[in-house]
Amino acid sequence: MRQDAQRNRERIIAAAEKVFVEQGAAGSTHEVAQRAGVGIGTVFRHFPTKGELVEAVLIRHFARVTDQARSLATASPPGSALRTLVREMIETGPAKVSLALLAGGREELSPAVLAASRELRAAVEVVLRRAQDAGQARPEATVDEVYLLVRSLAHAAAAMPVPPETLRRAADIILAGLTSPVNE
Repeated sequence: MRQDAQRNRERIIAAAEKVFVEQGAAGSTHEVAQRAGVGIGTVFRHFPTKGELVEAVLIRHFARVTDQARSLATASPPGSALRTLVREMIETGPAKVSLALLAGGREELSPAVLAASRELRAAVEVVLRRAQDAGQARPEATVDEVYLLVRSLAHAAAAMPVPPETLRRAADIILAGLTSPVNE
């Protein structure tokens, strides 16, 4: 793909993320084109349907968080990496939930979106295991439990937006339980 076409594609995806998170299903491809600074024809050349555009935004979201998880797994102290990653997943979760619902929910997601989701899950598991191996996360915690906690807050915040500080405090509570040792 030509560099200018690639730049347009990236601008379209970035604009679409903002439009669809702000406006949900009411967000239009015309609004996306306007915010990206391109014509509607350019949007449709890259993404023939609104659904394909939403899926591209979801894939970008998963890829961004996966890259962060992989970076944290190799560059940060294990406990800090886990806390940073879980906090990021909680804070970006409401937007991801909104986008997934626009894409038709889990049953209708494309193989590419599901593959990107699986890559993220594997990266999260590496960060969790590393923290567990360092004694900085509960040894009995599983990636399924981490995902359940993250999804719970994300769905709650997507359904009824909460102040950022409230979401941060809720994340702190989850992280305190996840990273505290078992005292039995």
